[in-house]
Amino acid sequence: MQKISLVLISLFCFAFAQAQQPQPTAQDSINNLSVILLRPSSVFGSKYEATNRTGSSYYMSKQDLSKFNYTDVNRALLSIPGVNITEEDGYGLRPNISLRGTQAERSSKITLMEDGVLIAPAPYSAPAAYYFPNVARMEAIEVLKGSSQVQYGPFTTGGAINFVSSSISNELEGYARLNVGNYNSKQTELRISDSSDRFGYVAEFLNFNADGFKALDGGGNTGFDRNDYSGKFRYNSAASAKVYQSLTLKLQFSEGVDNETYLGLADDDFKVNPYRRYLASAVDRIDTEHDQIQLTHVIQPVKNVIVTTTAYSNNFARNWYKLNDVDTGNGKVGIAAILDDPTTFADEYNAMASGNDTSADVFLVKANNRVYYSRGVQTKANISFGSKVLSDLEIGLRYHTDQEDRFQWVDTYGITNGRLALNTPGTPGTDANRVSDARSIAAHALYKANFGKWTVTPGIRYEDINLTRDNYGSNDVARTGVDLSSRENNVQVWIPGVGAHYKVHRDLSFFGGVHKGFSPPGSAPDVKEEESINYELGTRFLFKGIRGEITGFFNDYSNLLGSDLAASGGGGTTDMFNAGEVNVGGIELAVTYDFMEDKTEWSFPLTFNYTYTNTSFQNAFDSDVYGTVNIGDEIPYIAKHQWNIIAGISHGKWDFNTNARFVGAMRTQAGTGTIAAADRVDSNFIIDASARYKINDHLTLTANMINLLDAEYAVSRQPAGLRPGHPFGINTGLIARF
Repeated sequence: MQKISLVLISLFCFAFAQAQQPQPTAQDSINNLSVILLRPSSVFGSKYEATNRTGSSYYMSKQDLSKFNYTDVNRALLSIPGVNITEEDGYGLRPNISLRGTQAERSSKITLMEDGVLIAPAPYSAPAAYYFPNVARMEAIEVLKGSSQVQYGPFTTGGAINFVSSSISNELEGYARLNVGNYNSKQTELRISDSSDRFGYVAEFLNFNADGFKALDGGGNTGFDRNDYSGKFRYNSAASAKVYQSLTLKLQFSEGVDNETYLGLADDDFKVNPYRRYLASAVDRIDTEHDQIQLTHVIQPVKNVIVTTTAYSNNFARNWYKLNDVDTGNGKVGIAAILDDPTTFADEYNAMASGNDTSADVFLVKANNRVYYSRGVQTKANISFGSKVLSDLEIGLRYHTDQEDRFQWVDTYGITNGRLALNTPGTPGTDANRVSDARSIAAHALYKANFGKWTVTPGIRYEDINLTRDNYGSNDVARTGVDLSSRENNVQVWIPGVGAHYKVHRDLSFFGGVHKGFSPPGSAPDVKEEESINYELGTRFLFKGIRGEITGFFNDYSNLLGSDLAASGGGGTTDMFNAGEVNVGGIELAVTYDFMEDKTEWSFPLTFNYTYTNTSFQNAFDSDVYGTVNIGDEIPYIAKHQWNIIAGISHGKWDFNTNARFVGAMRTQAGTGTIAAADRVDSNFIIDASARYKINDHLTLTANMINLLDAEYAVSRQPAGLRPGHPFGINTGLIARF
């Protein structure tokens, strides 16, 4: 770490000295710094920046998000090329996101950020994202892929996603939105913001809830109820100050109750009623609480240098109380195994699905009680210099610690008089009783040089990671250490990358890059980190009003890491395992055209996005997650083809938008060729629609519909059994502004 510190200090001193020279006329570089100054929570801040980077990236603006007012982040992200989604609950409560073929389960293989800060509960020690920011309070989503995301880690293979929360307005603004819909769904959002010369603030409240679209045998709520409170408070120096500074405090708290389960349906039951839910899952629910504190200091010591420093703390507590096993006297059997083969496990299946009374201790309901924290401080300096070669240099350093504390137990239930009844309460700490910790020091440097038609961005990242786990065992709930078992893993890695952009003329450019992909291993010392070499080559063009981008990518894994997640049908240990060499390649296409671009009062934009992804294991092995893997097999849960078309028309006070999307068939076990019915999730075609009518400058009527054709479709066989997508949904609402 001493060497990297000396290198960073030397680079900083060199760049600072350059900044003291007479100011260049490099307006583009100045504009870049202005974005950083005004939007420190943003990665690149605009569609213009996204389309001029040396790597593939996508900026979903406030206007894009407001077209459909999605609370389901899956539906928003599925319109972005290169993003693969495995849906689970129909509401996007815990998304499973893959970028360019990475493992999707719990979005554990991508770098997730909110306002530029890591947001997964424990990004290094337990990266599965059981907490996810509510997209309804975001004003932008930034997606980085390829060499454009080397600045952000620890996951650098597929990419990074940054959620930008509501910013502080320049003047007094108020916003209120109320929506009501079928399945007793409601959404309330309130926001007020203002700024003076020296002080600014934004305060926001969000609630969204529904009774759920699944029908629980015997009746009951299968929906959710979530509250989210947030605020930002900024104090800044006067405009006349020689050195500009600002200090922004961000506070956020959220709580939720989701009546969700891992239990899906057997194939035959799904055909009869895909929205049925077995009585055995009647008590399944997850309770969550999350709080966040960020303190961000921005200083501009000279015109061409901005230093941004953020201290952050995230705390997350959750208890997912859910059916895990069934024991009818033949030994306990996991729910995934039962639904995969209800004939072999007929006694267990009948106990779950028939609704008949059972003996007292048949259903083993696990309290997956876990507490997380994620804390650290990060700083970066952005320096602009040069005249003949316009240059921007970013140097960053982050110290981070996180922890996952598991203290779990199992209660046993039976069905009595048609109701699920608790029989034997478990003792907390007797199932899983362990603490996983991580400490990381990360540094990066990215240099951007612009000369003539060329822009080149070499960069490098360094990660020094320490991962530990202390397992106290099921017999030491007091954690005295009498049965303590500990393990430790250490990783030091350099992650280089370089990207280039060549502008042929105003309407045609090419870009490409190569970078090292990396994911940290778990705490087991025999598990290697995930490594790959990733390539991309693309073009951006504007031809007769058609604006587009085409990108080809290829990720060459020398070691893919799998994770034993219960969410992916595994045992739930979350242990990593080496899956060896894998190749992932594909094509991403985005094309936009406005048929009425020349009309001043009308607009008729049409956008087409397409993603092709091909995956191939290069070695053979067996695992609970992937099944039996042979050379040439495809990675499960990655659709080979997916596309969507977004069409809209607007005139004066009204607009109407549709989003039609297709997701191809996916295999649920590694394999090649024709997908067996038992290992297949069929393709689906879904249409969403929205309409808005502006009554006046202050009031707007809205209507939103999802799954307009009311298609019945499966989205996954994970964690256990077939799971349905959301049926036809509609809500109407009113937006008030002042």
